[in-house]
Amino acid sequence: MTRHETNLVSVGNIAIGGGSPVSLQSMTNTDTRNVSETVKQIVQLVDAGCDLVRVSVPNLESVEAFAQIVKRAPCPLIADVHFDYRLAIGALQAGASKVRINPGNIGSWDRVKAIIRTAKEFGAAIRIGVNSGSLPKHILAKHGKPTAAALVEAGLEYLEGFLEEDFDQMVFSFKSSNVLTTIQAYRMAAR
Repeated sequence: MTRHETNLVSVGNIAIGGGSPVSLQSMTNTDTRNVSETVKQIVQLVDAGCDLVRVSVPNLESVEAFAQIVKRAPCPLIADVHFDYRLAIGALQAGASKVRINPGNIGSWDRVKAIIRTAKEFGAAIRIGVNSGSLPKHILAKHGKPTAAALVEAGLEYLEGFLEEDFDQMVFSFKSSNVLTTIQAYRMAAR
């Protein structure tokens, strides 16, 4: 298999990209507010071979629980956040090694920049989710529908914005409801 040269991104003590070994990641399916059950599942995932675990942070109570979970987790944690930039900031302050956001559903670019500033402050990475359901309107209008090219164009636009903020600790995720579009987007992005 040919691997493309990528930037090294640190997620806690795990290196992603830059020629590092492939790391395994999974996600809990517990209610994050249930600290003991979430930690139990994280331990099970690590015992099964996971290097990283993603945990949903859908509300303020989950941010508070996430802070407790981080202290007990045997691996770096990724906070999975949708819509509310304050949850991403709170999760980073609580010890997330990486936060997963979708700039297309966070709101204004100022809110995304606030997340970037916080990630820089705490030495965390950001996973940028580019999804066909939340493409910027100007890109969707240009392509007519959520094509692979539209996903990659949005990703490149986000990349430029993050680099303007002097932030390079990011990884990208492209997703479409059409599997072939997703595969094509990854191939295009790799080129």
